[in-house]
Amino acid sequence: MSRLAHVKNTLTAFLIGTLSAIPACHRDSADRPAMADEFDRARSRLLEELRAEGIRDERVLHALEAVPRQEFVLPEYRSRAYVNNALPIAQGQTISQPLVVAMMTELLDLKGTERVLEIGTGSGYQAAVLAGLAREVYSIEIDAHLAAESAQRLQRLGYANVHVKAGDGFFGWEEAGPFDAVIITAVAPRIPERLMSQLKEGGPLVMPLEEGFSEVLVRARKVAGQVKIERFGEVAFVPMRGAIRTPTGQGH
Repeated sequence: MSRLAHVKNTLTAFLIGTLSAIPACHRDSADRPAMADEFDRARSRLLEELRAEGIRDERVLHALEAVPRQEFVLPEYRSRAYVNNALPIAQGQTISQPLVVAMMTELLDLKGTERVLEIGTGSGYQAAVLAGLAREVYSIEIDAHLAAESAQRLQRLGYANVHVKAGDGFFGWEEAGPFDAVIITAVAPRIPERLMSQLKEGGPLVMPLEEGFSEVLVRARKVAGQVKIERFGEVAFVPMRGAIRTPTGQGH
């Protein structure tokens, strides 16, 4: 099975099935070193799985290794933080499967000097991964409650180069642009025009795109006024909300 087929099957099974919750671990301070060791071992196993699935960029793998994913999931799912599955977060949303995060991050081809715009902060996990690979990350979350929680979480964990605001990602963050790269972590019916206008010439925009009854992972670039699109296979994501769902993207 290809890694993209694996992604689609895993995410689809999660979205339409029932994921059994595992009770949170209630451990005192004496148990924390043991818990840290468990997370370290689980993280190492996950990285080997990602390599086996075809992730080759060691900088991306190192960025995932450096992020404590257990801090970005609900307490009752901490023991599953390094399983290669999507998991629930607050407000009925999900934290993406690590393989999906790695794939989308790899497609951005970051070198360390970029200013990246992320649409769909969620719990902040993708932004934290990007923080280790780019100079600045600007992340927009349409749910104000999630945006506030994620901003606090990222600040607490020391991600000083991540900036979060609540808003409709369709309109981007014009005052902070232009951006070297854009990533959208929810599926949309079209590539948002305003985001392409805030993207530097030749920069990548990576997102899941609705095409008929399928969702396809794409990378778009603006070259000489034309949008060039590369396709990387089928995936499954939660839908992007807001003005993108109106015919003309009205709302501001």
